[in-house]
Amino acid sequence: MTAKIKLNAASGGGSFSLQAPSSSSNARVMTLPDTADGTILTTTNPKSGTIIQTVTVTGETDLASASTSYVETPVTGSITPESSSSKIIVTCCAAVWPAAGSYLHIQLRSSGGNTNNNIGTWADAYSENNSNGACYNGMYRWVHSSHNTTSAITYKIFGHKQNSNGASWYFPNNNSDGNRTHSWTLTMEEQVA
Repeated sequence: MTAKIKLNAASGGGSFSLQAPSSSSNARVMTLPDTADGTILTTTNPKSGTIIQTVTVTGETDLASASTSYVETPVTGSITPESSSSKIIVTCCAAVWPAAGSYLHIQLRSSGGNTNNNIGTWADAYSENNSNGACYNGMYRWVHSSHNTTSAITYKIFGHKQNSNGASWYFPNNNSDGNRTHSWTLTMEEQVA
């Protein structure tokens, strides 16, 4: 027989039951906080806008390219959504070096549980023409709202320069200084729709 505690509403409304696992080999513990009152969140009905998981990946790999066609950068990471209807907010922080006289296009793509070859494209990083170029600490953000899967999604960032002006572009930029510990960060957050 399964042990159960049932609480009925004083006004004759609904009831709440606390029930032990049906298998004798399963033991579960629910601990209430000492410091504050609260409401239990569930996986079936969390509040819209709630971040239910965060995955952060860092790396210290650079990329130099003179390509005007999209090439894959070292920036990549994976997340497994808990809900097929959630949004995945993808944020990349990296040092960016556009080729002089050409805009740098940065694009997010996905594969695995979802395939999308252009979740969004940023195209505004620029260095003045006839210069040696310039480096910027950049932050890029995308919202992937149509993944429709609970299988693992791998996100990758691709880049290219808009025209043939200048020499190489870098994403992330290179620096061999021994004090550097990473050159890029990719954060993936799952948000309840």
